[in-house]
Amino acid sequence: MKLWEKNFEINKEIERFTVGRDREMDLYLAKYDVIGSMAHITMLESIGLLEKDELKPLLEELKNIYHIAEKGEFVIEEGVEDVHSQVEMMLTEKLGDLGKKIHSGRSRNDQVLVDLKLFTRHQLKDIADEVKVLFDELIQKSNQYKEVLMPGYTHLQVAMPSSFGLWFGAYAESLADDMLFLQAAYRMTNRNPLGSAAGYGSSFPLNRTMTTELLGFDSMDYNVVYAQMGRGKMERNVGFAIATIAGTLAKMAFDACLFNSQNFSFVKLPKECTTGSSIMPHKKNPDVFELIRAKSNKLQSLPQQITLMMNNLPVGYFRDLQIIKEVFLPAFDELKDCLQMAAYIINKIEVNEHILDNPMYDPMFSVEEVNRLAAAGMPFRDAYKKVGLDIEAGKFTPDKNIHHTHEGSIGNLMNDEIVKLMNDTLEGFNFNRMLDAEQKLLCKE
Repeated sequence: MKLWEKNFEINKEIERFTVGRDREMDLYLAKYDVIGSMAHITMLESIGLLEKDELKPLLEELKNIYHIAEKGEFVIEEGVEDVHSQVEMMLTEKLGDLGKKIHSGRSRNDQVLVDLKLFTRHQLKDIADEVKVLFDELIQKSNQYKEVLMPGYTHLQVAMPSSFGLWFGAYAESLADDMLFLQAAYRMTNRNPLGSAAGYGSSFPLNRTMTTELLGFDSMDYNVVYAQMGRGKMERNVGFAIATIAGTLAKMAFDACLFNSQNFSFVKLPKECTTGSSIMPHKKNPDVFELIRAKSNKLQSLPQQITLMMNNLPVGYFRDLQIIKEVFLPAFDELKDCLQMAAYIINKIEVNEHILDNPMYDPMFSVEEVNRLAAAGMPFRDAYKKVGLDIEAGKFTPDKNIHHTHEGSIGNLMNDEIVKLMNDTLEGFNFNRMLDAEQKLLCKE
């Protein structure tokens, strides 16, 4: 079944090529296609294109299909082109010709656009929730180990004193900044394209404000041409938000692999979170962090992949855009998986509280000594030279009792302010508007 089929059959090889992975990808969108249809037909009834006694059975049957999709039992049958065709066919099988009325005033172009937006905003909420779990673990560890010093590095050379409070807290604050990208992506996503049809509107007197409110969108994509131009642009913008979070994860995973190695031994991963070697019985490999690093690096390519698929297209719809689904839709599950694994291991990671017992790290206190001499009145450049010569002569004895007090330093982590940054950003999403609207639609008689 094809919504556009008339009096000829398409070549089977052409069909295979053009359908591609559409059926597989469209399963991600099934329940959102139903929700979009519920809002659309509710609006059609309000403008007289459906009778009230027609609306009720359509809504009831759409709810049944929604629950099938929610349970993971929705199937796009062989020969059915896409999710939209499958939903309409299921309605028609149950309700006869009444099922064919749900497409009035829309095209598959705005139908898939609204499906993608409804799907994406839920996925962004899930990502925000998972980021917050990891963030909380990092803040907890930062506070727990705020007194434990560790070497800070520049050029992979021992540089200055740092702390586990700073290390864990740095990644927490990075995630707080990443959430700003996620919120921007959510705001651009949460606008209603329904009613733009094939990108040029409809002669039906559609009420786009009504569907915007029914679906809990913040606003609509006002210009119908721009609504269609937004296909691909939304995915690219969301891709940048995903890539930003993935960048934080990849960097943290690299640190964890490095610090877990015997040459550093700064942290220890729980043995149940490591893997072994088939030949070396002593090995406990940080495979989870290595895979987080690799998957996160792959996710950082997402906006570029999407850009390369869409950046030479003029205005209007083109089938090229269909391929974006193949890299975009699965990306959310991959990122959520990485976030969950990272949070789990950060919760269980053990910190070496005696790193500085090793005298190889003594030189990292050189700046502390330079600053002490400068504070006592010696010109800074002279103090710098004196300490440098003492180190070369093997006469430098570090004072490991350091006192950093400025904002964001070892002795003043500012974690409460970082938590506030994260919480303020989370409040700005206003996910409840989306959730409440969808719940009202699903409960609508």
